Amino acid sequence: MPKVLRILNRLNIGGPTYNVAYLSRYMNAAYQTQLLAGIKEPHEGSSEYMLKDLGVTFQYVPDMFRRINPINDARAYRHISKEIGNYQPDIVHTHAAKAGVLGRLAAYHAANRPKAIVHTYHGNVFDGYFSPFKTKVFLAIERYLCGLSNAIVAISEKQKDDLVNKYGIASASKVHVIRLGFDLEKFAELDEQKRLTFRNYYRITDDEAVITITGRLTAIKNHALLIKAVKIFRDENPLVKFKVFIVGDGELLDEIADMARNMGFSYCMPNEQNYDAQIIFTSWRKDIDVINAGSDIIALTSLNEGTPVSIIEALASGKGVLCTDVGGVKDVVKDGVTGMLSDLSAEMYAQQLQKLILNPERLQQMADAGKQFALQNYAYQRLVKETEELYKYLLS
Repeated sequence: MPKVLRILNRLNIGGPTYNVAYLSRYMNAAYQTQLLAGIKEPHEGSSEYMLKDLGVTFQYVPDMFRRINPINDARAYRHISKEIGNYQPDIVHTHAAKAGVLGRLAAYHAANRPKAIVHTYHGNVFDGYFSPFKTKVFLAIERYLCGLSNAIVAISEKQKDDLVNKYGIASASKVHVIRLGFDLEKFAELDEQKRLTFRNYYRITDDEAVITITGRLTAIKNHALLIKAVKIFRDENPLVKFKVFIVGDGELLDEIADMARNMGFSYCMPNEQNYDAQIIFTSWRKDIDVINAGSDIIALTSLNEGTPVSIIEALASGKGVLCTDVGGVKDVVKDGVTGMLSDLSAEMYAQQLQKLILNPERLQQMADAGKQFALQNYAYQRLVKETEELYKYLLS
């Protein structure tokens, strides 16, 4: 029975945890899997529940954190090396940046090196995160690590093109595209009761449009763009009623709330119940299917994005989506067909938002097409099948 050691950056809410959860739970019984995970940041929502709900066991790597710290990273490396020595895996599969560095180094230098070392990129840290100098350093590190790897997994064709052609990190023959997969059943349910529950709780009237954005409140997610765009929309359409829900938490919570206040919006913080406010901050929520059901438009404003999980869930929910045209978003959203795309200007984002809100029939057409696309292309069964095929290839 081949052994797989799967190593994840950290257990925060997002695509990587979904990926490792479904692979660990539903991988063919012919494979034995062990999962190691790093520690989430204090302001991030925990994704432990995703693993526990699926009955997936895991162990923490005590000193593996997102931030670079030579002492912690050395301890985490030793811990991973010890686990590799004890478990003797045939495949070490790392997910996201920190796990990819420490896990691949530990696997390559193990006394009994695994037959295959695999790494999945769940986004990229080469655009919008660091200074040009740091980016060059990280690119050099990634090129070295890809040389130690037997296979690289990209989660979209756009990401593969970036890795191969834009950044020159790996050869095309080494990079395999395996899109993320999710359990979309609860999102796809046509449950009017979910919509009523959400809208009644927040006192939303039938003639109010609900715009929702889900994600960490951090610079790369660019929530400021949404605040600026809805202000433009409000000023140009004073009679249109709407609410904005900001789902998530992060270091920029107070800054975003201050921006909303300065632009004349009433707002409700996570520990308040001022539901008559125009902008409502909910913090992290597990019932995203209920929130999506009660929403009309799901927004994404990121400066960079790998595969946008919140948008895939929104499409499966049959909702209109409006996204910035960055990273791998275009692999998920076809402009004017399954949703709307915008550049990074607040003016264009507001224009696209207006098209969606003021043309409900067109919005519904795109929502219907988006739902069909998401269910056909992002089910977890395909993710598991394609990963099994990659493992079989590598072990042969």
